[in-house]
Amino acid sequence: MKDTMPAIETTTAGVGALYKIVGVPVLAGAAASAVTFMFMWPRTRREAFIRFTCSIATSALLGPLLVAALHSWWPTLFDSARFMSAANGADPGLGMLAVATPIMVLAGVPAWWILGGIVLWLERRRGKDIGELAQDAAQIVKDVRGGL
Repeated sequence: MKDTMPAIETTTAGVGALYKIVGVPVLAGAAASAVTFMFMWPRTRREAFIRFTCSIATSALLGPLLVAALHSWWPTLFDSARFMSAANGADPGLGMLAVATPIMVLAGVPAWWILGGIVLWLERRRGKDIGELAQDAAQIVKDVRGGL
């Protein structure tokens, strides 16, 4: 009879890879949301859920792009982080995560603020139809262009 149980090393490596691929962006988005909760508290649970979800999505989508851009611009930072991690007896991949995680958290912060600003803008214009909202938006764009 053949043994059908996977090797423990294979399973552990797969879980570790899955954590790095999925877990880090989710945790980074959650951290971004937690930081922004201190400054711009949501008014309802629904708003909190939507903003929290968008922060996680933005962190997961834009975070890796920002990390790749940083790696392209400053590759020695990542080499140094891997070296320091290995020098301290840890997996060199942890050094990469130590550099990438704050960048991914920063990627999630704008979604929280932009959604909060949109919610506030729409709340101040409650009761207006789409045409009036478009006129308000056009007036704001005109005022911003005039101020530059």
